[in-house]
Amino acid sequence: MLILSISRMNSTIVTYLSLGSNLGNRLANLQRALFLIGQQVGKLVHISPIYENPAVGFDGGDFLNICVAVDTTLEPKALLKAILGIEKVLGRQRSDAANYASRTLDIDIIYYGSSVIDTSELQVPHPKMQERRFVLRPLSDIAPQFYHPLLQKDTRNLLQECRDTSSMVKQKGKLFAERGNLLAQTQFIAIEGTIGVGKTTLAKKIAAQFNAKLVLERFADNAFLPKFYEDPARYAFPLEMAFLADRYQQFTDDTTQFDLFKSFMVSDYDIFKSLIFAKITLQKEEFELYRKLFNFMYKEVKKPGIYVYLYQNTERLLTNIKSRGRAYEQRIDETYLEKINRGYLDFIKGHPEQNSLIINLEELDFVARPEDYETILMQLEEKAISLFF
Repeated sequence: MLILSISRMNSTIVTYLSLGSNLGNRLANLQRALFLIGQQVGKLVHISPIYENPAVGFDGGDFLNICVAVDTTLEPKALLKAILGIEKVLGRQRSDAANYASRTLDIDIIYYGSSVIDTSELQVPHPKMQERRFVLRPLSDIAPQFYHPLLQKDTRNLLQECRDTSSMVKQKGKLFAERGNLLAQTQFIAIEGTIGVGKTTLAKKIAAQFNAKLVLERFADNAFLPKFYEDPARYAFPLEMAFLADRYQQFTDDTTQFDLFKSFMVSDYDIFKSLIFAKITLQKEEFELYRKLFNFMYKEVKKPGIYVYLYQNTERLLTNIKSRGRAYEQRIDETYLEKINRGYLDFIKGHPEQNSLIINLEELDFVARPEDYETILMQLEEKAISLFF
């Protein structure tokens, strides 16, 4: 075993990694890998442009390749373990076979600072990097003057001398170092759900964590709401008309005022809920009139980039409603909540263009358990990746 010249400045060291994918959704694989690297390896400080190139050394689909620089505190052995784990999470099955094969994700350690490592498990610098244009080209974008500690040549010189003539086509796509930057591409995320499901709480958590503008429904001052719970048949139409007028004004004001200091918007409602509730509460003739007015207004409002629906079973909803103690909500019955749930699901089914994401909260408690909140963020992240990659 040979390990030479491992030196650190402070407690971190810059490691350069090469990432490639030629199976499945290649861009999505790379993006997901970057988020996992940021979580498990260290801070991503540079991400190269994306290049497409033919498979080298075997017959397979074209690869997308990038190189990244990461500030890490991990020792080489722990770093190797981490990246192998990330490959496995993304579906890579390594084998002892010498032949190359297509893969969802391939991560190689190119440099670990200026260290030289030669063990049975790991060789750094990567022994074949100088022969691979798909490594040197993206590496030259982020570390053109970094010197190979054994060959004593920088990346630009290694690229010029490389005998690999494979084509390298720079792609237009962009990858992100942090989850929040990806979510910002949506511009607007609406979180919806039945009464008591926790949509306001989740919207607040996301807004606080990712510097998003928070848009909250302001409905407590609706004078018809307590009366509606007392006498639904009598007060349904004025209630829904009052909600529609208020929501339209609020929603238009809040979503058209851009905040330069915020990354994107997240709301605890979408104006389409007005039609969902109205269909449940109004008589047929009333609803037809209501829908005409709604359709006119709906054309003018901003549509969410991702429409999140939080699903919860009725028993948990009733428990949540009881615990938050709003007097006028205590008479809500099980049947009404089930109708609302069905109304939302029917809306989602009937609007496939809506970029909807249904999150089942029956086994999750994102307030009490951080791991459950992370599960929700991962689902949101995967949805965003599916839209942009």
